[in-house]
Amino acid sequence: MALIPATILTGFLGSGKTTLLKRVLTEAHGQKIAVIENEFGEENIDNDILVTDTQEQIIQMSNGCICCTIREDLRTTLQDLAQKKRRGELDFERVVIETTGLADPGPVAQTFFMDDEIAESYLLDAILTLVDAKHAQQQLDERQEARRQVGFADRIFISKADLVSPDELAALQHRLTHMNPRAPQSMVHFGEVPIASVFDLRGFNLNTKLDIDPDFLKEDAGHDHAHCDHDHAPGEHCSHPHHHHHDDDVKSFVYRAERPFDPAKLEDFLGAIVNIYGPRMLRYKGVLHMAGTDRKVIFQGVHQLMGSDLGPKWSEGEPRVSKMVFIGIDLPRDILVQGLNQSLVG
Repeated sequence: MALIPATILTGFLGSGKTTLLKRVLTEAHGQKIAVIENEFGEENIDNDILVTDTQEQIIQMSNGCICCTIREDLRTTLQDLAQKKRRGELDFERVVIETTGLADPGPVAQTFFMDDEIAESYLLDAILTLVDAKHAQQQLDERQEARRQVGFADRIFISKADLVSPDELAALQHRLTHMNPRAPQSMVHFGEVPIASVFDLRGFNLNTKLDIDPDFLKEDAGHDHAHCDHDHAPGEHCSHPHHHHHDDDVKSFVYRAERPFDPAKLEDFLGAIVNIYGPRMLRYKGVLHMAGTDRKVIFQGVHQLMGSDLGPKWSEGEPRVSKMVFIGIDLPRDILVQGLNQSLVG
């Protein structure tokens, strides 16, 4: 049986997850989706949609979607759903897991890789993070969970953008990009997101797409985020219009190299880094130029879990450049850069 794609939906309290889910659960989009709610209290979907007093806590919607609340842990709920699907008791094509507003999506994502039974039934597609433009700056300042949710995202949806000025919105987008340059950002109005921008994003696929905004790379070429890319007198501040530099603990940096990597050295170095800093490494990904192969090597990871794969051949005339992005909490950029440089072929 084909693997069931799973999407993790995260975002801080009040960011609009419920509105988006309601739309998914009630709209005629022709997809059969099972939604797993990991949330009780005001945030959970209105009781007119959810009747939680049924024995099963699984409700079939009129548009073919299913909604269930987590009774035990996520693993048990996922296994339960997969078994019911196999036995023909439930018909659904994909799963959306809504995490609580205060949750760290890391352990939820890891469930899909660490647990063999889950890995045999499901394929983790992407982590989507909703950010409330009106309250985001304060939430990001005060709550590490909010910063982690941004760091984990494969795609960021900004809600309530109409409640802030264009400058405030630009400053927020700038900040989010520095925390996570690999997640495209888009605005959502009352949860009105095209289904195509929510599903089949393949955020966890080992593919050669490394979505980093090219302007981010330009601005940051070889510099730390706090610096500018143009010359200015010592002590003078940058003239970037939105350079409000928040020193967030969740940061990203991009590494590029034209010389090929020595596979053994790189494996040793990444193994050691993941061993030491794994809990602080949220997401990382690279498309690498390796000595000894004319194919791209793709690697990515979540915390201590890392996978790699041979990708397509480098095209004729294509510059063979390794590109990597690391998103994490207080990662030691200098140690990483030094170790990666030492893993290149002499």
